[in-house]
Amino acid sequence: MKSYKLLSVLIIILLVSALTLTGCKKDDTLTKITVMEVTHSVFYAPQYIALSEGFFKEEGLEVELVDGKGADKVMASLLSNQVEIGFMGPEASIYVYNQGKDDYVVNFAQLTQRDGSFIVSRTAEPNFTLEDLRGKEILGGRKGGMPHMVLEYVLKQKGVIPGQDVDVRTDIQFAVMAGAFTGGEGDYTTLFEPTATMVEQEGKGYVVMSVGEESGYIPYTAYSATKSYIEKNPDVIQGVTNAIYKGMLWVESHTAEEVAKSLQPYFVDTDIETLAAVVERYRSIGAWAPNPVLTEEGLDKLQEVMALAGELEKKVPYADIVTTKFAEEAMKKVK
Repeated sequence: MKSYKLLSVLIIILLVSALTLTGCKKDDTLTKITVMEVTHSVFYAPQYIALSEGFFKEEGLEVELVDGKGADKVMASLLSNQVEIGFMGPEASIYVYNQGKDDYVVNFAQLTQRDGSFIVSRTAEPNFTLEDLRGKEILGGRKGGMPHMVLEYVLKQKGVIPGQDVDVRTDIQFAVMAGAFTGGEGDYTTLFEPTATMVEQEGKGYVVMSVGEESGYIPYTAYSATKSYIEKNPDVIQGVTNAIYKGMLWVESHTAEEVAKSLQPYFVDTDIETLAAVVERYRSIGAWAPNPVLTEEGLDKLQEVMALAGELEKKVPYADIVTTKFAEEAMKKVK
């Protein structure tokens, strides 16, 4: 009897081991890559949906997602080969190209098409306009970054001149702007979601305006990689693009509540109701691009914004820093 029981235990152990080894073997078929995002925000909902709904795995990819806390840090990691894919504003690739680097960075898939930040005030201002910023101080993000440049673009379009009519501060790191504002810095700040809503829920600020709604279309964030990596790994680039496009379509075809439930594993400190409200807020301003193609008109608009901010050394050729073939292929394959 003891021998029978021992044999049964051994069989169970062997079966469990076999299943475990089979699982490891399956995981080994996935190509492991690291994607570094510029910041962690519901603004990038389709990306997290692609992860939670398994779209990257469907494309044979195992993705490690890292928060870079700024486009400058994402670009540094990309150029030093610490990560394979960067997710940030295309302005960073323009800066690198103009530095004359041989292995510069190429954008292959756009995700957002408007600024994702919101102006937050210390007091409730239901009738707020940009004119209310005259004589005030607003935390605007890192100089030369997309949040700062688009904010200044919007202000100038309305005749409110930074440095003259309003003090736009660029001395506070993007990742700590919410803390700086709630700690007493500035009369206003710009924040992404869900941080803006969380500050509002804590009674420490009030969302008064969407910068993206004022700015109109701008290719705000895109996926990129070095030219050499794209040339050597076209299947990986295609897989990333396909997965992101699947995420874009999923967000478009599901309710805010369904999107929120899929997002929650990536925003564990935010409840479903808040996430759904934030998703709806971004959806209402048309934050997400309908497809991953970064157009030449879009890049021209971006460079116009950069030039107006005094950050563009010289205009870069669209064909050098953008490839649309992966996005166009994704649109053919993904339904």
